[in-house]
Amino acid sequence: MKFMTLMVITFVIIVLSSPILMKAEETQSCVPMELMPCLPAMTKREQPTKDCCENLIKQKTCLCDYIKNPLYSMFTISLVACKVLETCNVPYTSC
Repeated sequence: MKFMTLMVITFVIIVLSSPILMKAEETQSCVPMELMPCLPAMTKREQPTKDCCENLIKQKTCLCDYIKNPLYSMFTISLVACKVLETCNVPYTSC
């Protein structure tokens, strides 16, 4: 339980303190804060919500940037993250 709490706090701090708005290949803004609805699915292994899946689909071109960014990679390269992407029908990208 303490580990999950620590992960949630870490994720929120990283997202809130990051001034980075990454640009994807299609000049779409990548806004990590929009993926907050996915946090319970990523940390507590809950079923991803509709909002989570919609935001993942909207930002699927950003996934490589998130994977390559050390601030977000711990949330994007886990088996749980892969399962969330699979559930939302978002292909896991190989960068």
